[in-house]
Amino acid sequence: MKKLLTALATTLTATVAFAAYPDKPITIVVPFAAGGPTDKVARDLAEALRKPLNNATIVIENVGGAGGTLGAGKVAKAAPDGYTLLVHHIGMATSPALYRKLPFDVLNDFEYVGMINDVPMTVVGRSTLPANNMAELRTWMTANKGKINLANAGLGAASHLCGLLFQQAAQIDMTTVPYKGTAPAMTDLLGGQVDLMCDQTTNTSGQIEGGKIKAFAVTTQKRLTTPALKNLPTLDESGMKGFNVTIWHGMYAPKGTPKAVVDQLNNALKTALKDADLNKKFESLGAVTVTDNRINPADHKRFVEAEINKWGPVIKAAGQYAD
Repeated sequence: MKKLLTALATTLTATVAFAAYPDKPITIVVPFAAGGPTDKVARDLAEALRKPLNNATIVIENVGGAGGTLGAGKVAKAAPDGYTLLVHHIGMATSPALYRKLPFDVLNDFEYVGMINDVPMTVVGRSTLPANNMAELRTWMTANKGKINLANAGLGAASHLCGLLFQQAAQIDMTTVPYKGTAPAMTDLLGGQVDLMCDQTTNTSGQIEGGKIKAFAVTTQKRLTTPALKNLPTLDESGMKGFNVTIWHGMYAPKGTPKAVVDQLNNALKTALKDADLNKKFESLGAVTVTDNRINPADHKRFVEAEINKWGPVIKAAGQYAD
């Protein structure tokens, strides 16, 4: 009888806690600087999450540095109560290969909430480049070997990963110029201080539409339908056969967060991803809302594990590591 009463009390306590969640502000940690692609995704998502989370206050905290590992590490060590969450991109899968001393275990130090979206990438260049299409760009790159500057947002950033594959596919070594975030990298591309960048559509679409930078191709195997990008060829059709890079975003909570809370967060995420305004924002940036089984926690985790196995050999072959 005593054991039964204890079990009932535990169940009741968990039920009450579940019903009360959230009863204070939720912080979503973005492991990159404000103004970057992941920051945009997180802020748009936060707006759509408020209503299904009982009109909760949701605060975005930018914890940039070390390719996203500082912010992710902060969430891994946070109290597992559902009030500190992480929105991260493909860096969750690439950091195990990039960093010899990673301060967390990607697969074992987080509760997986669900995938958010897939974001294509674009190869873009400064407005003063003499090339105007992929054929001309390839001719220009060949003629300027050893002189090309390729910007990225730092080791492990989406632009860094895409840049690695782009150089391999083009068979041209470029001088990579890492920045502390996407915003300063884009600023220098706009100013003509660097030549090229491979970055997410969430960061490049507006600049392309405004004619401030030149766009040469998208990294998906199919052309995009977004107005600003629909006329761009794919790298695959431009001679880089098999090139296919899409950056994804997912949501995570610290390991040990109660299942009831994770389930509530997952349900709220599913509701938010059906929000018409959110989908309109994603679409305008070239992002595609996840609707397949990766939106479920277990499938999300399986997908990340597969991505770890996919990117590990690519990064090791490039020989680019961080301490």
